[in-house]
Amino acid sequence: MGKYTLARQLSGKKVITNDGEEFGRLVDVNINELTGKIEELIVEPNPDNKVAEEMRGEDGLLSCPYDCVLAVGDFVIIEKRSLRQE
Repeated sequence: MGKYTLARQLSGKKVITNDGEEFGRLVDVNINELTGKIEELIVEPNPDNKVAEEMRGEDGLLSCPYDCVLAVGDFVIIEKRSLRQE
């Protein structure tokens, strides 16, 4: 049986790229209502991270596809190369 994490336990975690850059802070997740799977992360970008700032939307937040997530623990680790392809 797989390990399940409640979405509310993810909120507020730092989002870090696989090369150690602080990407931002997780504020919400979008979940597919039919499958119950996380589809994307809603992140408050770190103003010092150029890639995160470029991805920032009009609302000040950015969407990161869940496919970019490599690991979730004390931090959410994402694949930086996958972000640049979008």
